[in-house]
Amino acid sequence: MQIETVIAGFGGQGVLFTGKVLAYAAMNEGLEVTWFPSYGPEMRGGTANCVVVFSDEEIGSPQVLNPKAAIVMNQPSLEKYEQLVQKDGFLVINSSMVNREVKRDDIKIINIPGTDLAEALSDKRFTNIILLGGLVANSDFFPLKKIEKALGKSLKGKKGEMLELNIKALYKGASYKVQ
Repeated sequence: MQIETVIAGFGGQGVLFTGKVLAYAAMNEGLEVTWFPSYGPEMRGGTANCVVVFSDEEIGSPQVLNPKAAIVMNQPSLEKYEQLVQKDGFLVINSSMVNREVKRDDIKIINIPGTDLAEALSDKRFTNIILLGGLVANSDFFPLKKIEKALGKSLKGKKGEMLELNIKALYKGASYKVQ
């Protein structure tokens, strides 16, 4: 089993953090993991994406041509990754930032108004974890409790104050189902 996931959006949307949480969940399961971030020199506001590959066998390359899943946080990311997701794969869309329907009918689509939900929780920075919750709840990658544990590992020190709200965000996204 090898699962490849792309998380994509603008810098500052928590793309790399989301990949880190997913990678920690896989490591906690004893799986082989690669976490491969990519972002423009602008960082905040520039493009950002992250590829996470996890497997029960050695991983040959962190590069991914056709991921099993993609979380797209904005319109440019949808344009770039929609056609690359494997048939029967997952496409999680932040519908708060995307203004068109998906053109494919051979993938599992999860539309979540992530930014709107995050703002209702108090801060749009929770959008990434809301979208991750949607992916995890609809796939068989990990139980949500494994992502909770990975969030705890990722939010240490002063950031630990954010754990409870991140867990609420995770479950808010988990309530959205494949359309």
